[in-house]
Amino acid sequence: MNRALTKASFTKVPEILVIFWLTKVATTAMGETTSDWMNGFFGPAIAIPLMLVGLVWMMRRQFRTDRYEAWTYWGVVVMVAIFGTSAADALHVGLGIAYLDSTIFYAVVLAAIFYAWHRSEGTLSIHSIYTRRREAFYWATVLATFALGTAAGDMTATTLHLGYFGSIVLFAALIAIPFAGYRWFGLNEVVAFWSAYVLTRPLGASIADWAAVEPHRGGLGLGAGGVSLILVVVVLLLIRRLATTKIDVRVDDVGMGESDVDGFADSRRLGLDLR
Repeated sequence: MNRALTKASFTKVPEILVIFWLTKVATTAMGETTSDWMNGFFGPAIAIPLMLVGLVWMMRRQFRTDRYEAWTYWGVVVMVAIFGTSAADALHVGLGIAYLDSTIFYAVVLAAIFYAWHRSEGTLSIHSIYTRRREAFYWATVLATFALGTAAGDMTATTLHLGYFGSIVLFAALIAIPFAGYRWFGLNEVVAFWSAYVLTRPLGASIADWAAVEPHRGGLGLGAGGVSLILVVVVLLLIRRLATTKIDVRVDDVGMGESDVDGFADSRRLGLDLR
């Protein structure tokens, strides 16, 4: 433990636990309906610049920190979710591009980012996010996955006529594949992580849309505003838990005090490690 305390490295991303995936799905769902609500209430001309300002502000805070902080990190994820939804929708709504074509486009963008990241750094592991350049690659990847996931979710629900609930079933089944592959069949952890990460976006978006849209469209009819409000509360509670317990803080962070490490160890003994 003492060696961990003096290791000269800072991680800017959380440990990957079950609560990470719960928070990720909740933020993606919230981003879907919040983007829809903002565009409907303010209009795209006002809503999209507001989203962009919020994203830039949170991103600046993230890059200025020297290690992972739950409120800052997940604040960026929330803003990426909201802005990424509008970015994906803009190709279809604004330019009339089919969801299949926009899905392919964002898949190519994501592949290009992965290629550039690996060529530059030699790894795509999130446990290596210690430099500003790697962090920039990481957040570019996250933004691309959100845009891709939004387009893919809309494609399955509308173009493929699966509906929102059918899309939930589809993406829930697909996300089980990398989990099973990693746990039981030796799938590379980097491949498993990014595969699951991409799929959480259409899963969360499909859940949010199913809850928001009218019953005649196959949903619960709660409305984008109502679903957003519910999900804001859920997301805040999840982030508060992470910030309070610090269960997702990697123990090799420099500068962790003895009390931080003791608290981290206690949380593990109390069963709060949800991996």
